[in-house]
Amino acid sequence: MTPFVLASASPARLQTLRNAGLDPVVVVSGVDESQLDGLPPAELALQLAELKCAAVAPRPEVPAGALVLGCDSVLELDGRALGKPDDADDAVRRWAAMRGRSGVLHTGHSLRDTDHDRVAAATASTTVHFADVTDDEVAAYVATGEPLAVAGAFTVDGLGGAFVTGIEGDHHNVVGVSLPLVRDLVAELGHSWTDLWRRR
Repeated sequence: MTPFVLASASPARLQTLRNAGLDPVVVVSGVDESQLDGLPPAELALQLAELKCAAVAPRPEVPAGALVLGCDSVLELDGRALGKPDDADDAVRRWAAMRGRSGVLHTGHSLRDTDHDRVAAATASTTVHFADVTDDEVAAYVATGEPLAVAGAFTVDGLGGAFVTGIEGDHHNVVGVSLPLVRDLVAELGHSWTDLWRRR
């Protein structure tokens, strides 16, 4: 079985891949995300994913012959890329701008076959519609700390799920990894998605 490495500290990405039958090894990239600035949101997400993948692929703890996946998500609102909020006040301001509106969640994916040093990469984009939440709801949500740890200051698979009224596109992409896109990238590199399923 080809080893699969997730170059991300995101527990939501890890759980999504596990639920889909994979058994990823986690190797966190430690990439400084602030080094890229001024790019369009979809391109920013892709370039950050590529940086994370490239940082992890040569690490000694990566198993031989592994596929290494780097991901990065940003929320596009009014043409701006929004990653994780700086602090609680920033998260409150984000929600004041987001509520009752829609944004586009872009997740860049970069997959490297370490055996052949080949890379396949693409961005998945999903439109997210936000509820017109109250100030009290925003304050209570930010106080939980959840929105401080995620791109766009919201989750769809956690406490923030009640504040998302609809999604156009891949739901898993909003969680942090687009399974249909990863399947396509795996195939592009000459591997079979079902061969990556852990043995039952």
